[in-house]
Amino acid sequence: MIDKIIGILRDKEKLKEIILYIFFGGCTTLINIATYYIGTRCFGLKTTAATVIAWLLSVFFAYITNRIWVFHSENKGFRSVTKEIISFYAARLATGLLDLAIMYLCVDVFHLNDMAIKILSNVIVIILNYVLSKILIFVKSK
Repeated sequence: MIDKIIGILRDKEKLKEIILYIFFGGCTTLINIATYYIGTRCFGLKTTAATVIAWLLSVFFAYITNRIWVFHSENKGFRSVTKEIISFYAARLATGLLDLAIMYLCVDVFHLNDMAIKILSNVIVIILNYVLSKILIFVKSK
């Protein structure tokens, strides 16, 4: 495990990709949390509705930044870009449903602090999203 981490730190391109992913993932997380906060605190939305709206806005931002700056997608044709978009949104839908389930169980069922759970849920989701993007969505052709 340590050898893999050292190998990544020595590979400047991989390190740059991870740093950019963390940066834009952090921005995506801030958009998600801020949208959730505004939805629940300013507009009085329920947990589920605010989580769905936060997810939609943050996934849109994530796709654009991941495609352009993190994974440098070279897909140009209609078919390949459409496949990429569908794959991205399907993966994000899966992790979005996980976020929704975590929020529902922890906040609505167990009555834990919604903002603390939202942050914890986003940490889990961001790690899963990187793995899915790297191995399924933005795969470089050889």
